[in-house]
Amino acid sequence: MADESQRPIVVKRIKKGGHGHHGGAWKIAYADFVTAMMAFFLLMWLLGSVSQGDLQGISEYFRTPLKVALAGGSGSGDANAIVKGGGQDLTRKSGQVAKVEEQERSLEKQRLTRLQQKLRQRLEQSPVFKDYKNQLRLEMTPDGLQVQIIDEQNRPMFDSGSYRLLPHTQTILRELGRELNEVSNRISISGHTDAKPFSRGERAYSNWELSADRANAARRELLAGGMLDEKVLRVVGLAAADPLNRQNVFSSENRRIAIVVLNKETEAAILRDGLPADAAAPVGAAGPTSSGTP
Repeated sequence: MADESQRPIVVKRIKKGGHGHHGGAWKIAYADFVTAMMAFFLLMWLLGSVSQGDLQGISEYFRTPLKVALAGGSGSGDANAIVKGGGQDLTRKSGQVAKVEEQERSLEKQRLTRLQQKLRQRLEQSPVFKDYKNQLRLEMTPDGLQVQIIDEQNRPMFDSGSYRLLPHTQTILRELGRELNEVSNRISISGHTDAKPFSRGERAYSNWELSADRANAARRELLAGGMLDEKVLRVVGLAAADPLNRQNVFSSENRRIAIVVLNKETEAAILRDGLPADAAAPVGAAGPTSSGTP
């Protein structure tokens, strides 16, 4: 009994409160998560930078790795590296530019087509054009919408051998001037004659000067009708170099004024390259009349 009374008494005290220190395991898990997210976004960036040919090569490699490694698949040789410098894909950028340009060409063609339809409707309905619609021709060309005013044997546009417009031609051109403001495109005006030469020969006042003077007279009437001056890109005289009736170069229908509402591509080419050497002719002053009817 004495031994039991002398045995030490052990008291266990339990502290309630904080959870204590758990160690650094959470930091390792968080670092793994951040690393995985960085790898994911890096993969997304790489896939966005790889061209279509590279993607096809990678796909073929994982489908048949041995075949691609030994012989090379259709996509394995499409590019020298999986990531071309890690920058933007210039091929893709060029394709986007080409797509935008194609859309612009399509919209422009629609605008010119609407203008053509409106002018054709005016020819059919307007009393101004009623008697002259056979002398007006509308057609879409590679350069844009072309409007031609053509001589008739009994109803010419100009006095014989002169650049002076007859009253009905002035009326037609002024009406056209108002309509051409409907689009922002610039225009080209060219004068044409038949092949009948002047009595004094080509070294004096000739069909070249006459056609240029007539084109310039047409320009003035378009402006008088309300067309903006900045819409005119060029005024040229082509004499008999581009006959409408090639079987009969002396035909009255070769005497005409051609107005082209230029598309943007042709306008840019004219501004870049200038006038063709064989198309440009000096705009001469008023010259003498001839015995013929160029």
